[in-house]
Amino acid sequence: MSEEELINKIRDEVAKVPDPHMGVSIVEMGILGDIEVNEAEKTAKITIIPTNPGCMSAANIAMQAKLAAESLEEIDKAEVIVKGHMMADAICEMVNK
Repeated sequence: MSEEELINKIRDEVAKVPDPHMGVSIVEMGILGDIEVNEAEKTAKITIIPTNPGCMSAANIAMQAKLAAESLEEIDKAEVIVKGHMMADAICEMVNK
């Protein structure tokens, strides 16, 4: 599988994560940013950019995105980077520990 195919597979899986307030995919909402993969190490780095810098659901969305990516057999560990949120550092630390 090419890197691009794996990124698309991760995006498709993460697209199943709904925004809890709008009920539509975080991909459709534009919350999902970049996806980087390291096929050799079976890792992914996923960027989440909440639409609201104070979004109370950002940690939940980040955790669901991480679990969605890690549900794929090609990914053993996913790291989620939250950007543009007032508690981004704390959310990243909590989700990625």
